[in-house]
Amino acid sequence: MTPSSRRITLPDLASAKQNRRPLTMVTAYDWPTGRLVDAAGIDCVLVGDSVAMVVAGRSSTIPATLEQMIYHGEIVARAAVRALVVVDLPFPFQHLGVRTAIEACARLLKETGCQAIKLEGTAGQADVIRGIVAAGIPVMGHVGLRPQAVHQLGGYRMQRDIEQLTADAKAAADAGAFAVVLECIPQQVAAAITRSLKVPTIGIGAGPECDGQVLVLHDLVGLSLDHVPKFVRAYADTKTSIADALLRWRQDVIERKFPGEMETLG
Repeated sequence: MTPSSRRITLPDLASAKQNRRPLTMVTAYDWPTGRLVDAAGIDCVLVGDSVAMVVAGRSSTIPATLEQMIYHGEIVARAAVRALVVVDLPFPFQHLGVRTAIEACARLLKETGCQAIKLEGTAGQADVIRGIVAAGIPVMGHVGLRPQAVHQLGGYRMQRDIEQLTADAKAAADAGAFAVVLECIPQQVAAAITRSLKVPTIGIGAGPECDGQVLVLHDLVGLSLDHVPKFVRAYADTKTSIADALLRWRQDVIERKFPGEMETLG
C-alpha cells in the first residue's frame, strides 16, 4: 500500500483504534533517518530523549536538555512531511509545575514545528497534562518503565504494579492525552489497559495487544552498539554493513585502489 502524502492527525490515530488498525511509531534523531522513517509510511516519528543514550552515548536519558530536544526535533520535523512528529519533554520539566511545563512544551512546539509532545509521568502528573492540553498542545502519555525515573524504579526492568500502571494510564487519558505509551509491562496488563482506554496505546515491550508499537530506529535496523532489550527485533544488520564498508574502504585506500578512475575528477 502506498502511503498517503497527507499529514497524519490526531483524529487519524483515534480512527485507527476504532477500526483496529495497528499504529506504528519509530524514533528518529536527524534528517536522513527522519526522511527514511517518513517515506516508509510510519504513522508517528518520535524524537525521543533517548537521543542522549543512542546518539550521545550517555547511560540514561536524563542528561537530555530542552535545547537538545529542540535541535533534534526541528531537524526531524523538517524531514517528516507525512508522519505525526512527537518530541519528548526532557527531565525534569513535568515536575516543575504546570506553568513551567507549558512554557517548555510551547518552545518545543513553536521552535521544532512538531505536532505533539510526549510526557513521562504517573497519575501525579495529570494536572500537568491537563494544563498543557488546555494550552492547545497535544500530549502523548508514557507509563510503565519511565526512563527518566530509572533511578527511582531501580533500573530498566519490567513494571508489574497493576494498580499503579492502570491508574497512571487512565489518569493520562482522562487528563486529555491523545495516546499513551506502555513500556515494559506484562502483556496481560497492557491488553487490559488497551481495552479500558478510549485513546490508542503504543507498546514497547508490552506485548502484541496494544493499539500500536514503537521501537528505537537503531535497534530496529541493527545499529545498536550496546545491550539490546529482549523485546527488540532487528530487521537488518546495519552495524555489520557499516563496519564492513569502513574496513573495505580503509584497505582500498592503503592499497591505492581508492580513488579509482571512476572517482577521479578532471
